[in-house]
Amino acid sequence: MTISNEKVVTLVYQLRVDNNEGDIVETVKEEKPFVFLYGAGLMLPKFEENLNGLKAGDKFEFILQCEDAYGKATEEAVMDLPKNIFEVEGKIEDGLLAEGNVIPMQNNEGQKFNGVVVEVKDDNVTMDFNHPLAGDDLHFSGEIMEVREATKEEIDHGHAH
Repeated sequence: MTISNEKVVTLVYQLRVDNNEGDIVETVKEEKPFVFLYGAGLMLPKFEENLNGLKAGDKFEFILQCEDAYGKATEEAVMDLPKNIFEVEGKIEDGLLAEGNVIPMQNNEGQKFNGVVVEVKDDNVTMDFNHPLAGDDLHFSGEIMEVREATKEEIDHGHAH
């Protein structure tokens, strides 16, 4: 069976920045493989495109240019926020606003995302909401472990179970 829409794909991979000699960002091994519903819109489109038509046992290796991954880092994603929004019951947790900390946040529409503390000022905190891999080319190498038909429930829910 080959990878196509509404198939559940199980794979292992290694992700490096830039090329096959770049820094390792993530390694997914057979003990805990990555499983996803192909075509559900949860993966980077070019990632899926590179896996299309592969089958169990096939090895893969490809690079996603930053434009096809998480885009370039932008200045618009770096912003100053009032310090008081980090308060809980009138206090800011000790150590929360330390440079480099990743803080889970939510916008007015309920969308969740992470921000990195860049600088702490008297009344404001500069946060960077760029994806951690923005601006990086991504090198994937790995192997397809299994491809199977998705169940009706998986298709209805939009993810593998």
